[in-house]
Amino acid sequence: MGRPPTADLLAVAREAAQAAGDILRERFGGRQRAVASKSSPTDVVGEADLAAERAIRAVLAERRPGDALLAEESGASGGDGALRWVVDPLDGTVNYLYGLPQYAVSVAVEDAEGTLAGVVLDVERGEEWWATSDGPALHDGAPVRGSTRDELARTLLATGFGYDAAVRAAQGETVARLLPEVRDVRRAGSAALDLAWTAAGRHDAYYERGVQPWDVAAGALICARAGLEVRTLLERPPQGAGILVAPAALIDVLAELVS
Repeated sequence: MGRPPTADLLAVAREAAQAAGDILRERFGGRQRAVASKSSPTDVVGEADLAAERAIRAVLAERRPGDALLAEESGASGGDGALRWVVDPLDGTVNYLYGLPQYAVSVAVEDAEGTLAGVVLDVERGEEWWATSDGPALHDGAPVRGSTRDELARTLLATGFGYDAAVRAAQGETVARLLPEVRDVRRAGSAALDLAWTAAGRHDAYYERGVQPWDVAAGALICARAGLEVRTLLERPPQGAGILVAPAALIDVLAELVS
């Protein structure tokens, strides 16, 4: 039995993202509680994260029961087939807990060769970005293209920060190096949305170290299909590996500045 068409996989990804989004939207703005910490006391898991992940799992169990799953909150599980779903049920947990409407659901599916389909759902704005490995990047069904900026001084750059103090200190040094060179730097709190917005040209470029596969799997595919260069950033202790997305004319100079 061959691999399903990417369009069919995308339909499952969108259904799963919407199921999680319905739960997050219903609970947003109420009293939210952090139930656990991960890498540090400020890196938290909320009740909504867990409920949203259960909703995604339910969709995948029904639609794709033999596939494997890598989810932020529960780790790796599932079948031993050729496909794996890479899921962040709530990217931007701290924003969500504080009532800031800047969070997203990210759902992607991959095989041994790479990501096949992915969706990023901006729950509060009702915006949805998606792409397949053999199709265009779309925003609510309309094609999008990334920035074609070729001048660093006019570049609007997005990034994010880790939770460990030593990592933050290193990231602060990088930002200090960048600020005199670019138009400005934005830090909104959701890597998945940063990538989606970069694909749509709302940022010219994006970089971040310490991101995990579930943070970027869908967004990186969407950016690539939107015509942007996507590059892996190597580990720079105390910082982990990361991602850089930029127009072709800027990728090399930005890679040097953030290395």
